[in-house]
Amino acid sequence: MIEENRDARTWATLCHLSALLMLLGVPLGNVLGPLVVWLVKRNEHPFVDDQGKEALNFQLSITLYWVIAGILIFFSVGSIAFFWPAVHHRMFDFGNPMTMPFVMLFGLLLIFGLLILEVILSIVAAVKTSNGEAYRYPLTLRAIK
Repeated sequence: MIEENRDARTWATLCHLSALLMLLGVPLGNVLGPLVVWLVKRNEHPFVDDQGKEALNFQLSITLYWVIAGILIFFSVGSIAFFWPAVHHRMFDFGNPMTMPFVMLFGLLLIFGLLILEVILSIVAAVKTSNGEAYRYPLTLRAIK
């Protein structure tokens, strides 16, 4: 189904593009941008409501994935050993000097890859919605229904 209302398409597109606020240094701009647009316009157009939820769910999912990648990096530098030595030695073999750099590199690559994925998919979603097509992001946990 294609959305015919130009106003609805514009606001839905803005839901997706507003996530790029984080590139301007706005803390959690990737979540706050779509949230604000969705909250303001969701009752006016069903298309904006649908795409706002989709954009918000994707941005929340990406943020969760960043936190997980950050935890990987945290563990890779061995900080947990200071706080909880018994678990450290059972869960991770940081005695092996080859383990830390690979886990840290994986975490850093994951964060960078997620950033690239977020930018590309937000732009793809904006183009689709500007054409009136509903877009569904991959890798999205749909917490907001």
